[in-house]
Amino acid sequence: MLAAERRNLILEKLQDEKKVIVSELSALFEVSEETIRRDLDKLDKDGLATKGYGGAILNENAGIDMPFNIRKKRNLRGKQVIAELVSGLVQEGEHIIVDPSTTAVSIVKALKSRKRLTVITNSIEVLVELSDVSGWDIISTGGTLRENYLALVGPKAMEGISTFNADKVILSCKGLDMEKGITDANEMFSQVKQTMLKCAKQRILAVDHTKFDNIAFSRICKLSAIDMVVTDIRPSEEWLNYFAEKGIECLYGRTDGEGNEDNSLCE
Repeated sequence: MLAAERRNLILEKLQDEKKVIVSELSALFEVSEETIRRDLDKLDKDGLATKGYGGAILNENAGIDMPFNIRKKRNLRGKQVIAELVSGLVQEGEHIIVDPSTTAVSIVKALKSRKRLTVITNSIEVLVELSDVSGWDIISTGGTLRENYLALVGPKAMEGISTFNADKVILSCKGLDMEKGITDANEMFSQVKQTMLKCAKQRILAVDHTKFDNIAFSRICKLSAIDMVVTDIRPSEEWLNYFAEKGIECLYGRTDGEGNEDNSLCE
């Protein structure tokens, strides 16, 4: 097993259990404890974990962005709910821009029943997901591949996006705060998303409930730059009042006492 593969498995274990023990990892992967310590040193250096005596704990700071293959396993049900809601907003024949988020992958999966769409994206995972779809126009932005994130970024990506005029842009973020606005973990991602927002008639933010009241490193935009927020669980009354005050639509999925989903729209 390559060291990078082992570190990703350690990260998955950290996601599930929040902490890991050197001796247990050594036995699990059949490598020396010194090898595991080097793995944890690397994760600590990358800001993904905090190394301690005999092990490490997960760094859950909103400003830290996990690799794509780790993030895509978080809150799968929530992403499915969001995808179902967003798919109801997209009409056949439309041109849409989607970002390189794991939520975007769930959304395009839900849209596959449409006969005709144009999708513009800087997500390698979205391009792969839609590679077997016929009757669609799938357009890559171009750009520089960001290691571990399956995303194309940089000046070429922004230039590619800016040549289009789409019906909708659907993007996600790492943090959503009433004062700081919409934020992401990385400046390059924020810059690309800022360009996306300028190139669409309707701007939809698709985020699960864990992003509310979080602030990440790099600001994308003010909340007023968004037309609609789609989320998996009903936001707090404070957030619903805020959205109503700012004229932002909020579409959410919720589960009632019997476990049945009830989709609601607030304006």
